[in-house]
Amino acid sequence: MALQAQSTASHNQMLGNRIRHPPSTNFNDDYETPTAKRLKRHDSTDSSLSRRDESAAEDEDGRVQTPVRPIRKPYREIPDSEAESDDDYDTLSAPSRKTDLESALPPVKTDKEAIAEYEATRAAEAEDLDLKGRLGQRKWVAGKSSIYVDAFNLALETVLEDESHLFDDAEMAVFETWRGLSYEGQYLYVRLFLRKAAAWHRINRLGYYGDIADLPAAAKDLLELHKLPATTTPTQVNPGEAETPIDTVLGNAFTFADGSEDHIDTLEEASSLLKLDELKALAKEAKVQGKNKGELLNALRRTSQAQGGLGWVALKRSDTEETVKAERDTTAFEDVLEGKESFTSRHINRDSHFVQKILADTGPCIRLSAPAFKLFERVHLVFYRSTEWTEKSLTTIILARISRRNFPEYIVSRSTNIFACRSDLLEFEASIRTQFRIDFILEYNGTVKKDGLQVVKDTFEQVYPRWRTILEEEQRKEDRVYESGEGAYLRRFSPAWVYSRIVHKGAYVLGRFREHEREHQILTELLDQHLFHAARRGAWYQRKALLEEHYMWALRPNDGRSEESQKKLWKRIALQTCEDGLRDKDCHVIYHYDLQKRVMKLERALKVVKREQHDFGHVLLAKPAERMVEGIRIEKERTPSRNRSRKDSEPVGPRRGGKTIWVDEREGGGECSVEAMCLSWYRDQGWKGYHSEGGIVRTLFGYLFYDILFTYIPNVFQTAYQACPLDLHTDAFYPSRASEINHRLVEIANGNAARLLQEVYDREKEKQTCIVGVDWSFDIDDLLEIINCFEGEALATVCKVMAQEYQQRGGGIPDLFLWHPENGKVMFSEVKSENDRLSDTQRLWIHVLTGAGIKVELCNAVAREVRTQS
Repeated sequence: MALQAQSTASHNQMLGNRIRHPPSTNFNDDYETPTAKRLKRHDSTDSSLSRRDESAAEDEDGRVQTPVRPIRKPYREIPDSEAESDDDYDTLSAPSRKTDLESALPPVKTDKEAIAEYEATRAAEAEDLDLKGRLGQRKWVAGKSSIYVDAFNLALETVLEDESHLFDDAEMAVFETWRGLSYEGQYLYVRLFLRKAAAWHRINRLGYYGDIADLPAAAKDLLELHKLPATTTPTQVNPGEAETPIDTVLGNAFTFADGSEDHIDTLEEASSLLKLDELKALAKEAKVQGKNKGELLNALRRTSQAQGGLGWVALKRSDTEETVKAERDTTAFEDVLEGKESFTSRHINRDSHFVQKILADTGPCIRLSAPAFKLFERVHLVFYRSTEWTEKSLTTIILARISRRNFPEYIVSRSTNIFACRSDLLEFEASIRTQFRIDFILEYNGTVKKDGLQVVKDTFEQVYPRWRTILEEEQRKEDRVYESGEGAYLRRFSPAWVYSRIVHKGAYVLGRFREHEREHQILTELLDQHLFHAARRGAWYQRKALLEEHYMWALRPNDGRSEESQKKLWKRIALQTCEDGLRDKDCHVIYHYDLQKRVMKLERALKVVKREQHDFGHVLLAKPAERMVEGIRIEKERTPSRNRSRKDSEPVGPRRGGKTIWVDEREGGGECSVEAMCLSWYRDQGWKGYHSEGGIVRTLFGYLFYDILFTYIPNVFQTAYQACPLDLHTDAFYPSRASEINHRLVEIANGNAARLLQEVYDREKEKQTCIVGVDWSFDIDDLLEIINCFEGEALATVCKVMAQEYQQRGGGIPDLFLWHPENGKVMFSEVKSENDRLSDTQRLWIHVLTGAGIKVELCNAVAREVRTQS
């Protein structure tokens, strides 16, 4: 049955380029595509499904080709030693993206000045309190109060207040011990907690903090051994893990930190403490060479492993082999009698000499103990509802609280049943670990070999039965328990969410092993559920249709049909799969173009009569118009240095992607950016506009969806200081509000956008309410003019893309937003100088906009004159 003709609001398009997924899917693999011999692939909207063997890629005629393997960026490992500058204490190996909570808070200053201002305020508040008041209210004087400790304790107390059932007796004892820890001990722990957990830190290099008056005493507090009560909690075995990692088990006793005296006994560990100049000195003594730190460390370790025997015992020329051996045997015998280590164990290997020398030079070192660290990580997972946080995440919530801002009115709801019991939390933690191992094999470990693929397949087989069981449980919750869309956000914290991603990866591996029938079954099961990873449904439809078109005819019984009839049957099934994808409300519009292309190709292959073929002519992509704008470019002359010849001072053009400087001839002749120069040219042609780079689009979305953004959904408003719900930056936002969003899109398409915008402006402008994306500096008259120039269906299309993937689609919007009041038209213009080229996200937006009927221009800035300045 042919699809019903729909408006452009429902059928957007895109080229077959790789599209990044929302961060909630943990699916952005950061690939770099090769520049040469590039293939056009139809399944490239999902990177892990696009990295197929020759069974996965097709050319434009449907012929199977061998794809070009993308180049993987190396996995970022913890370096062999600390940074060369140990003074930069605040340098963090932070995740590349924000937590959901941090993304929902308004932009606030979190620099050192803001933190100092907060701590000064806290000190002033404590001046009027007596000792009892300071202790009771946990308000300290200067040097005894820190935003880091406050934020850390806020997370801990919030979790224990409502969700203490997630922790056993031993873990609660750790928290009680933490409360009794000195302030300086807590401060040192929190600052180290925000750094690399596995790294050793020299205590004598941590002493420049004004918050710690007695650093050795603070370190001693962390190194103290504490007994724990016996626990009757059974050890939990989870799918994908043969046993619980040892570093997550507390045992009968614990310390907050480990000391170097008790834990560093190998040269490899000890050498990681050295800075470059210290390592060079040690290498010189050991007579090894290397060009950099890594080579020096490797050479030192090889030398130590290779040399033994006499070790570092002082020998005289007169000593013979016999006398040395006799002395060694005598000393060893005496040591045994006295209960000491033998001579051989103490001196036979050069390792012991190097380790002792290194520790003597570095002094005592400290690192956080893994079991306690993992426990506090679990606390932060429960508090932030995220496995990632940074120093900024820790402080932003407090700084947002004290900021003098107005926030929208909404119902704060922090559910305590996000993890029903402790076992659910532990299984979710374990699923994250399993997912990381799979990602490391497939994404970060170079070319994936057969052994690696087999490991992923075996893990998938372990997870698969448990995934199906939890899937049924989650469906029952959705049908009988959850109300008001609350399940959409809560499901992200179910192990089934992570297992679904592992099953998705397992389907990819099955394809690599050419088990196409099993892969088809898994893809069918993934599509049959609508609870997890809606952002991938389009890629699943694409891959499923490809298998049905090319492979399934040979893998399933033909029931007496001829080979040609069997092929036609499966092509019709593939056609039905594409149609199902286009009808699926959870299949994002960015996949529609590829599905439409396959539909048309299959209909030609099946020789469907013209009147029954799908007609996608109303959404055919228009190529963006090319525009040439001439101007005067300024080149800065490089100042010659001692190491450069005179000719190096000649002007050199900016590097690829670098910013260029132009003369604004129409606005006084001053210096400006290339975008400002082109915007002036457009204004001469009668256009109004802003160089907003998506600011206008985000502002319009914030105005038009204000009430939907702040409607009551459980769990998405956990503080009173949020500018948006927690799930806005995930793919859970759209499904949980699908009815309200679709109703609003219809209102916008019918021309009611101006009324909606005016109502929000009249109500919130005076308070300057913090609304995500809304820039109150845009003039209301300009915004209303823009709304009137926008076609309703086109504006609805743009808003739908934003609602489905707000974070990923917030970038890449063309530089200039233009409108022509007299012609009643809007236009986007992507400005490119000679050194620029379009990114994937920019190409996506260009094709979304052109598919919606909005004019887009590629404005190429050309220098008719180049001026040189010193």
